[in-house]
Amino acid sequence: MPRTKVYAAADFENAVSAAADALQSGKIAAFPTETVYGLGARITDKSAVMKIYHAKGRISEKPLSILISAADDMSLIADEIPINARKLAENFWPGPMTLILKKKAEISDQITAGKETVGLRVPAHPIALEIVRRAGPLACPSANKSGSREPRSAADVLEDLDGKIDLLIDGGETEIQRPSTIIDLTVTPPKILRTGGLDISEIRKCIGEVSE
Repeated sequence: MPRTKVYAAADFENAVSAAADALQSGKIAAFPTETVYGLGARITDKSAVMKIYHAKGRISEKPLSILISAADDMSLIADEIPINARKLAENFWPGPMTLILKKKAEISDQITAGKETVGLRVPAHPIALEIVRRAGPLACPSANKSGSREPRSAADVLEDLDGKIDLLIDGGETEIQRPSTIIDLTVTPPKILRTGGLDISEIRKCIGEVSE
């Protein structure tokens, strides 16, 4: 019997409400995205963000990406939003694409590991997207121990993190089975930092030259 409270995605409203309430009360919750399962904490709650590092065994020098609910929310997190970021967001969000942008000063160094940049993504999975809409922007790495395989099911999450996280939504196997593609837009030309669910050829069609 799992020690972490598990909700079924089929009971959408109950599961999403429970996760949003947990996050708003300072807890951490795991849930499916279209790529891998994510582990979320509100970005304004430093204690909750620290729980993510502890649960994963993650070093503090490694930054956390942030989930937002819409492209317009980039302005809440990023200090500079280049035109290429807007083009990519318009074409591929919600979806498996993380954009690296310069962060606003008020975004905690705890999330960005002291870096002046931050990774942003709008998830395509209806559960993840609705949780972010209700709870606000979330620090959200993958829901696994650092260095272990990417979690593509609730069973994968429990194998690593049962009893270390407050809540898990079981949404079955993830759809894409690859992490998001990461694009650094703070450099010219934009640079692909990680290949993933969005093909590089599609990125080039949208904004032109990118480096790898």
